[in-house]
Amino acid sequence: MVSVGDICKALEQIAPSALSEDFDNTGLLVGDPSQEVDRILVCHDALEAVVDEAIALNASMIVCFHPIIFKGLKTITPENYVSRSVLKAIEHKVSIYALHTRFDKVMGGVSDLMAKALNLTDVQVLVPEEDHTGFGRIGNLPEALSASAFLALIAKTFETPMVRHSAFIEKNIHRVAVLGGSGAFAIQNAKALGADAYISADFKYHDFFQGEANFLLADVGHYESERFTKNAIAQKLREKFPNFAVTLSEIKTNPVKYYTYG
Repeated sequence: MVSVGDICKALEQIAPSALSEDFDNTGLLVGDPSQEVDRILVCHDALEAVVDEAIALNASMIVCFHPIIFKGLKTITPENYVSRSVLKAIEHKVSIYALHTRFDKVMGGVSDLMAKALNLTDVQVLVPEEDHTGFGRIGNLPEALSASAFLALIAKTFETPMVRHSAFIEKNIHRVAVLGGSGAFAIQNAKALGADAYISADFKYHDFFQGEANFLLADVGHYESERFTKNAIAQKLREKFPNFAVTLSEIKTNPVKYYTYG
């Protein structure tokens, strides 16, 4: 028998809870560690539709990247998307476990996946911590690209219909920094380590002023920057439990939609 607690121990090995940021809410958010698990559903966001998917698949545990409970709940009533998901999960005895910043910083996590997708070499941590982990990665492209060719590459790699960016730079782009999710806080780190370009998400208007003649900022979208995450989590769980059913959610939970004119 595999229990929720067994899965929790494996996830602790994959991405230790000690790596979680203080503001974060990771680990077992819903469920009983002693409950038996017959199937795991891996997703990006544990929305109500994903809980419905788990119920239909007889999956008694959801492992997600983003924590569905983040700021805390004062009531659990069907009045908002968070409470509806949690209420349904409890009703149907579906456990929910979130990784978030633990998987952002761990080796092989979100930013490493971005770097791998771009075939970066000589990769190092962008915002290092004492244990050799940390947010973001920086490395070199296999060959230098013009700004326009670089933007075309990342639009294709991260499957986004739109890349928000600062003004084009005149030199070719070779050294690239990446950070999955909201990464404006590391713009100066990218500059200090000699990046020609920095790929992340959720840049605000004034953030783009930090783009310079030799430094390009590219916002590919929050969900898009993390698009490889659930597949990697599922693969790591399959390695831990090779004879156990680990299923990828088929629901795309990106709340951002794009309208193109003309």
